Amino acid sequence: MADSPRIESVSWGRMEVAGLGTGKDFKLYPGGGREWDWNETGTRHSPGIQPGDVEELIDNGATVVVLSRGMELRLEVDPATLQALDARGVAVHVAETTEAVRVYNELAATRAVGGLFHSTC
Repeated sequence: MADSPRIESVSWGRMEVAGLGTGKDFKLYPGGGREWDWNETGTRHSPGIQPGDVEELIDNGATVVVLSRGMELRLEVDPATLQALDARGVAVHVAETTEAVRVYNELAATRAVGGLFHSTC
């Protein structure tokens, strides 16, 4: 199993990820990750994280997914996204960003975890 990259730090508008450098929003999965460009799937704060946003995580072997809702919980999660993960048997954790980072790093030690992280509102 490929390791999921560890998040080294998170602060407003900035994340540092081992092996990937710094950025604002990240899409992470076993074996790697990249900056998360919301425009790829038309993601907006509402209705939130789209099913298409999590596909890459699953395609790269994530069996558990962490979704961050932003530092002020303004990013929603489209119910269709949770339904899609459930239908594929993927466990999901949804939390405020700093808590999501904590949960993700903890899971990354033992599980094939993926995550979507939004470092502002």
